[in-house]
Amino acid sequence: MTKDNWVVAGREFSSRLIIGTGKYASYEQNAQAAIAANAQIVTVAVRRVNLTDKSKPLLTDYLNPKEYTYLPNTAGCFTADDALRTLRLAREAGGWNLVKLEVLSDQKTLFPDMLETLEATKILVKEGFDVMAYCTDDPVFARKIEDAGACAIMPLGAPIGSGLGIQNRVNIRLIVEQSRVPVLVDAGVGTASDAAIAMELGCDGVLMNTAIAEAKDPVLMASAMKHAVIAGREAYLAGRMGKKSYADPSSPLAGLI
Repeated sequence: MTKDNWVVAGREFSSRLIIGTGKYASYEQNAQAAIAANAQIVTVAVRRVNLTDKSKPLLTDYLNPKEYTYLPNTAGCFTADDALRTLRLAREAGGWNLVKLEVLSDQKTLFPDMLETLEATKILVKEGFDVMAYCTDDPVFARKIEDAGACAIMPLGAPIGSGLGIQNRVNIRLIVEQSRVPVLVDAGVGTASDAAIAMELGCDGVLMNTAIAEAKDPVLMASAMKHAVIAGREAYLAGRMGKKSYADPSSPLAGLI
């Protein structure tokens, strides 16, 4: 294949698989999964992952910020104010401007609150952040988020941690077709075929955490996800055959002996 990198906020990456840093048995296992996934970006829940307390294991000792692009996220935030405060602290702590914004609506579904997300996006963009925004699979709101200045749109495939796979392929495809910034499926992936489907729909990448971290063999699953993302991307670039209602023989029927 020719060079097929993708760019977000002026940063270029070859790997289209982003992994998380939560739910792993240890930071060491997390690091092994990152290697197996060939990940270049790791998303970090600023409110949950230890980045500064040197009396406890530090994520940075296992995933070197000089080797991986850290993507601070606002997991656990349910208001725009909480998300803003969290990302401002992240920028002070590590100088991170590329961030993943998620403002959740309720504990049961963890669906994004799109009104709060939109408001937070506008403020963060004005403050110089590059915002990758977690959102619903609603093409209308996805466009609003992009118009507010988000550098990437991250529609959910299914509820966070559910492993249900992509539930609305039509909407994901519509978002891909209308967006001028990268689109990455975020949340709901359960296994390799889910990741391949996301890429076949034309997404620029996939972000996942639970699907790898809670697999029986996280490192092996990370490798599977790497191959699934590559296969899905190649299938998208190749252009799938058209679907037909009836059989179409592989060999012509005319001129048979």
